[in-house]
Amino acid sequence: MSSAPSLALPDVDTHAAAQVLAAIRERVLAATASGTPLDIQGGSTKHWYGQAPTGEPLDMRAYRGIVSYDPAELVITARAGTPLTEIESALAARGQILPFEPPHFGSGATLGGCIAAGLAGPRRPHVGAPRDFVLGAVVMNGQGQVLHFGGQVMKNVAGYDVSRVLAGALGTLGVLLELSIKVLPCPVAEATLQFELPQAQAIEQLNRWAAQPLPLMGSAWHDGVLRVRLGGAAAAIAAARAAMGGEPVDALEAHAFWQTLREQTHRFFASAPVTGDGQPLWRLSVPSTTPPLAHGDEHLIEWGGAQRWWITPRAAADVRAIAAAVGGHATLFRHGDKSAGVFTPPSAALHAIGKRLQHTFDPSRIFNRHRLYR
Repeated sequence: MSSAPSLALPDVDTHAAAQVLAAIRERVLAATASGTPLDIQGGSTKHWYGQAPTGEPLDMRAYRGIVSYDPAELVITARAGTPLTEIESALAARGQILPFEPPHFGSGATLGGCIAAGLAGPRRPHVGAPRDFVLGAVVMNGQGQVLHFGGQVMKNVAGYDVSRVLAGALGTLGVLLELSIKVLPCPVAEATLQFELPQAQAIEQLNRWAAQPLPLMGSAWHDGVLRVRLGGAAAAIAAARAAMGGEPVDALEAHAFWQTLREQTHRFFASAPVTGDGQPLWRLSVPSTTPPLAHGDEHLIEWGGAQRWWITPRAAADVRAIAAAVGGHATLFRHGDKSAGVFTPPSAALHAIGKRLQHTFDPSRIFNRHRLYR
């Protein structure tokens, strides 16, 4: 880990940023006064996620720039419109990464969109979700007030940890302006192993490995092949390879595979592409030990068995009933009829908490109206 001091990045233009912020505030106040909903947008690479957007577009790409980056403290702070590629490039230069491996789904992905969507890649079950790495956030509420939550260090908080609540809220609580993110060093070494296993055996094997001290950093099963990624110290990876067996995958091929999985360009997703029309793609979150679901259909399994991707024309009620029967829930991730709801409705208690939070931040409901639930 570098002991270099916090960096003053050259792309930060505070005067220009202040002008952009003033323009955003003016739009928010006008929308609140007229009751006009705003559709908060970054690079629009995840615009399809959630319920169909409504309202006038509020483009955040002009509010960009890395505000500070302290490699020694493993913290980067940037404005919401900053491209993810710019952040990842700055981190890579210091041998660090965004640990939750966020999908881009396009070249224009921004930090604000990444956190608002709350999506993560193959590392998610082993390191944590985006919300686990949000240390602080600056957000504008429906009254045009700029609010600061959290900070740039890990610490205990009382009440709601608002900076983390914003992750995955799809912009329904306010306009994300600035985020402080915890980062981690790149793994010293990585290796990918491949096993030919039927689905049921792959699930059982993944759960056996999960109970062992192995440096797991990703797993995926599809079409009779299970791939497992290891990451960490070279000695730990060597010991894990000896214990697990399997066939080693070439490093370049392995890197490309995990990229296609993160960006959903793997051949499994061909009939449910990120851009254009396609078949309904469901994401089922279930206990990792859940046996194979819906025999006869094609699945892709991630996260040690806890995340099941399913492309099916089945009715939403049927898919959700299958997930609920094993103690899980289902999200209509992409395409399909969203009139049945994209997300499984929350419990009455969580719904009440969500309504109170939204009323506090956005009483006029102008931000990304109905994006989570109709």
